[in-house]
Amino acid sequence: MISLHEKRTPKDLSGKLNRFWELSEQKINLIDSKYDESKGSPVFTVAGEYTTRGWTEWTQGFQYGSAILQYDATGEQQILERAKRQTLSKMAPHVSHIGVHDHGFNNVSTYGNLLRLMREGKMPFNEWEKNFYELALKISGAVQASRWTSIKTGGFIHSFNGAHSLFVDTIRSCRALTVSHELGHVFQGEGDVKISMLERALLHIQATAQYSVFYGEGRDSYDIWGRTAHESVFNVKDGNFRCPNSQQGYTGFTTWTRGLAWAMCGFAEQLEWLDTADEATLTPFGGKAALEKMMLKAAQATCDFYIEHTPVDGVPYWDTGAPNLYKLGDYLAKPADPFNDFEPVDSSAAAIGAQGLLRLGKYLSEKGNTAAGEKYTQAGLAVVNTLLDEPYLSTDENHQGLLLHTIYHQPNGWDHVPQGSKIAYGESCMWGDYHIREVCLYLQRMINNEPYYTFFNCVK
Repeated sequence: MISLHEKRTPKDLSGKLNRFWELSEQKINLIDSKYDESKGSPVFTVAGEYTTRGWTEWTQGFQYGSAILQYDATGEQQILERAKRQTLSKMAPHVSHIGVHDHGFNNVSTYGNLLRLMREGKMPFNEWEKNFYELALKISGAVQASRWTSIKTGGFIHSFNGAHSLFVDTIRSCRALTVSHELGHVFQGEGDVKISMLERALLHIQATAQYSVFYGEGRDSYDIWGRTAHESVFNVKDGNFRCPNSQQGYTGFTTWTRGLAWAMCGFAEQLEWLDTADEATLTPFGGKAALEKMMLKAAQATCDFYIEHTPVDGVPYWDTGAPNLYKLGDYLAKPADPFNDFEPVDSSAAAIGAQGLLRLGKYLSEKGNTAAGEKYTQAGLAVVNTLLDEPYLSTDENHQGLLLHTIYHQPNGWDHVPQGSKIAYGESCMWGDYHIREVCLYLQRMINNEPYYTFFNCVK
């Protein structure tokens, strides 16, 4: 499990953060100068160079969003101007992309962050520019909400696999619906029927908590507190749940750690949003207290599972049920080894999960549960502290990635295996690079006493 013996504060990481942002800027400039965008969105590196591979265009928002976060952290004006031009020229297809469940990734990371910077006064106010960002976010939320499957207990935003498929990842795309709702957008269906995006966001969150997260309550033989399933499969004819499954993990009965991390981050940030919502608005959906109870249970369960099933330094292996982990001995009692011969680690899961731990820690501390809050905060800081050092932080000026030892799709064998190695290591991915920047910005703003960083700062 993650070692919680050393007590840290965000300020303790200040020196590492300064170095991090210097390296981050180098990587952004390197990609802009070297990557051929005619090939599509960059996804992950092969021998240090970004390439594209996958089933959907889901990573471009992380590319341009990274530049926006860099500006937020450093004030580098040229990077901001370039990111604004790229968002304008390249992101429109992502706003109207009906074939993915990734709108929260692509569009909140770009249009949302730009609108947030303007509202915070970090960018000059311009009415037309503001309206442009708002319109993009309104439509993005509606397009995401249209991917809807009704089930007996409510409904969910289905994955690109089809109407039967609930992905745990999509918990973080709920923010696209939340933002669109907060901007006052009206989503209309057939016959001009008005559809509440808030309702669909909350029902999706509920479905994820109910079917994607396990609580040790006997749902199956492998039901333990905080385990997650990457995919939950439903019978679309009668709306009944059928079984857990996994697309990128080992099985539906093991925990793919990046899916776990998406849940940790998604539930924690939705809890933060819920805390700002009007009680009367939430009454038709069960009320704030019931919604908080549901989200908090899922957030704590997933964060607890991460702490208990991750090596002492906070970096997990790609799946907690990976078949060769036993060959590593007592792997949870020592730092993760990205260079081992048996199973790869996934630092991108660590970068995503760290943010969930930190947000949940802050949330609980402010609610008076200081002991639990401190546990999650210290776990999150431990993870970030590890990621900001080698071998995870990329210091090679020729390597386009920022966070090393990430995994995209282990079962499909998509990740680059260096010559002479038995497993993938040493490479980066767009979501890992984005989320290490995001969690570092989160901490830096705390250190500098800047406004608390949330996805909904763009509307509140």
